[in-house]
Amino acid sequence: MSKTLALTKQLIEIPSITPEDKGCQSILIERLRAMGFTITNIPYQDTDNFWAIRGKGEPVFVFAGHTDVVVTGSLEHWTTPPFEPTVVDGYLYGRGAADMKGGLAAMVVACENFIAKYPDHKGAIGFIVTSAEEGPSHQGTPQILKHLNTEEQPLTWCIVGEPTSGQRLGDTLKNGRRGSLTGKLKIIGQQGHIAYPQLAKNPIPSGMAALGELYQQVWDLGNEFFQPTSFQISNIHSGTGQGNVIPGDMDVLFNFRYSPETTAEQLQQQTSLILDRHQLNYELEWIHYGKPFLTREGELIDACRKAISQSHDIEPQLSTSGGTSDGRYIAQFCPQVIELGPCNKTIHQINECVQVDDLDKLTDIYQNILERLLLTI
Repeated sequence: MSKTLALTKQLIEIPSITPEDKGCQSILIERLRAMGFTITNIPYQDTDNFWAIRGKGEPVFVFAGHTDVVVTGSLEHWTTPPFEPTVVDGYLYGRGAADMKGGLAAMVVACENFIAKYPDHKGAIGFIVTSAEEGPSHQGTPQILKHLNTEEQPLTWCIVGEPTSGQRLGDTLKNGRRGSLTGKLKIIGQQGHIAYPQLAKNPIPSGMAALGELYQQVWDLGNEFFQPTSFQISNIHSGTGQGNVIPGDMDVLFNFRYSPETTAEQLQQQTSLILDRHQLNYELEWIHYGKPFLTREGELIDACRKAISQSHDIEPQLSTSGGTSDGRYIAQFCPQVIELGPCNKTIHQINECVQVDDLDKLTDIYQNILERLLLTI
């Protein structure tokens, strides 16, 4: 059994459902300390976080990841227990196999291999690890970054080990992500008897008209790296559940995934203009989860492309699609951020799995990137 597979299994065995770590980080810290890393624990509320660094000066190459996983879902639909890592037909099954305990294991073993060959490497290697990426992420990586900012710790390059690959390992590099802005909207009417509509004010008809206009609105056209900004409704609720009562209000939850061609402030202003145009009485709360970020070019992209091409014989494609990640926080402090990890076809699903061979291939890719960046400066 390879070192990467063994470590991945060890981590999967721990039911670290967000934001709980339950000892995963202790395992990683022990391995990192053995390599000469200095560890700083940065707990925050119910979240475990740590920063690790080995070496001095610049450049500083950082691996970033999370030990928490999402809930398992119905256990009866899992073919193997989610926290009992099992290899079947060349695939490792278990919650977190792809998202992202496999990636974390590959990062650690890649560093072990690299440091064994080059103990006096130039620059420094760092790790940003949290147990709160899948849930309340503000308790995780942002707290580590606050510490690094206070310490005036520079960051040069960062690889986030999220599962970014599609059909084959290494076929996709995430060089950015869209911003995420959520709106919690309450449209206020007046409850009444359904037989006396003149004595009530139903919020649904006018509310649906406004939502329809929001759906039709062209917010921007995107650009060469980003899709156009999209508006999506995730939840609508209105009514008491009785058929003879006109509801008094309607609650709507919606989200913008937005490109750099617009700003969160512009989206908020335009949304309010549309709602006001429909003469709605409403309350609107905004939650801004993160700005868009982009690494257009640089040494990190070049090293990733060459490492993947050399070890896996494919040419990775750059992409900014998909959800958010902790890269949105790190990009505020680090000029070059890339997400690179296992295939994502089964993440957050029942029977999450990763191809066993991909774990060692990913380890080799990470090691190759380290060599390209820290041996050529």
